[in-house]
Amino acid sequence: MSEVESATTELKTQYAAQVAADLERNTKEQERIGAEVAALQEQLSALQHDQSLLVNLQRTLGTESLEAGSSEEESVTAAKPSLPRQASAETKSGRRKKATAAKPKKAAAKTAEPKESSPAAKLPTLVELIHNHLGRQSEPRSSAEISTALTQAHPDRDIKPKVVRTTVEGLVAKGHVQRTKQGSSVFYTAAETPAADNSAEQEPVTA
Repeated sequence: MSEVESATTELKTQYAAQVAADLERNTKEQERIGAEVAALQEQLSALQHDQSLLVNLQRTLGTESLEAGSSEEESVTAAKPSLPRQASAETKSGRRKKATAAKPKKAAAKTAEPKESSPAAKLPTLVELIHNHLGRQSEPRSSAEISTALTQAHPDRDIKPKVVRTTVEGLVAKGHVQRTKQGSSVFYTAAETPAADNSAEQEPVTA
């Protein structure tokens, strides 16, 4: 009986050790998978945040172009009411010759008024600022360096580093900017303009 009891005790000890080892492996595996899930969840949240920023940026750029177009239309329509008033005043006085001479002046007024609204319409966008800044750099720049430089150059504009990074990535996707990675850091440079484009631009000038 003592041998049977000792054998039973030994089996229980082996099973207990095996169960403890399996339990430890199970716990470690859960911790590993949990860490991977947390990392993926963080990446998903970052992508969703970037998507919302891109959508807002797209809407902002769209409204800027619409406002620029509407301001030009309003300036043209604002110049039209002056035509019948001047014409009617001169026809009542019987000066038909001056009415024909006043037409070029009215046309000049039409072209002069849209120029007053052109500075606001030609305010450079963030895309243009980033592209021009990278074009003047001799070395790659990170998004943080680009954001700092633009903030110092344009203190009147609210330039956020997150929006700058999203905009630069959009330029990379369009091929206007090149992205290089050094370790864990990402740097950007302006894409080189093909020689064919330069020759195409110079042809009308020589002609």
